[in-house]
Amino acid sequence: MEEQNQTGAVCFHFRPFSTDPTVASLIFVAFLLLYLGSLTGNITIGLTVWRDPSLRTPMYFFLFALAMLEIAHATNIAPLTLAGVLSMGKLLLSLPGCGAQMFFILLGGSDCVLLAVMAYDRYVAICHPLHYSRIMSWQLCGRMTLGSFGLGFLLALPLTILICHLPFCGHNEIYHFFCDMPAVIRLACADTRVHEAALYVIGVAAVAISFLLICVSYGCIVATIMRMNSASGKRRAFSTCSSHIMVVLLQYGCCTLIYLRPSSSYSPEEGRALSVVYTFFSPVLNPLIYSIRNQEVTDAVRRLVAGMCWFREPELFLP
Repeated sequence: MEEQNQTGAVCFHFRPFSTDPTVASLIFVAFLLLYLGSLTGNITIGLTVWRDPSLRTPMYFFLFALAMLEIAHATNIAPLTLAGVLSMGKLLLSLPGCGAQMFFILLGGSDCVLLAVMAYDRYVAICHPLHYSRIMSWQLCGRMTLGSFGLGFLLALPLTILICHLPFCGHNEIYHFFCDMPAVIRLACADTRVHEAALYVIGVAAVAISFLLICVSYGCIVATIMRMNSASGKRRAFSTCSSHIMVVLLQYGCCTLIYLRPSSSYSPEEGRALSVVYTFFSPVLNPLIYSIRNQEVTDAVRRLVAGMCWFREPELFLP
């Protein structure tokens, strides 16, 4: 009972980026602009796919789901980070609050599974174009999307509960700007080998297996494209996949370096730097990549903006 009471009263605080108010203010402004940029970009993608009839296809349905995940993931971390930057390490967060943030961070790992689903969609579209509408039915798209979220939930909940039941004692300063699981586990005053192994297994399940499925899908796609006789057909097929490949490399590169490294080689400084890229830069870059590299999305965004901007010519009143 004493251990449970002690654990329930635990509060964490984050190590500040800088104790200099001027530097902290600059970091706050930079993070705020990146957060607002990610919200603007992903909301624009979501509204564009939602409102434009030409984008009501499985590929853009998955893009809409990915944009919503990006918004939720950034909102789970950015506001607390901004408050922590302003407080310069004085912001306190309770163990249940930290556990809730860890849960939603892992739940946000559903985007790795969703990227694998998007790769399968491209595989069907390029390798089996005549059967695409039959295979990629809306029922299947809905089930795969819900399955991605459900798998994220099943992976996130048990590990979050395990970590929240760890005893924490002493100086509970998280060497991070949010409740990242590796950083929180290092603060526990108990044997955490089981928790580290569980985190590694979940990372493999969510990242490595999904990435393997993506590689298999693109291996089949490349083989099919190489057999095409038309050069324009090859270019068209590659262009439909290029934006997805760029997002996959960015997403999986950060996740692998953060969650699939052995605990002995974990560096708090590197973990925090990579998390800045994953949390603030990636949600800004993803909608830009899909907009710039995809002409259909670019045209649809222009139609959306044009439809929302109403210009009326001034009326002339004759005497």
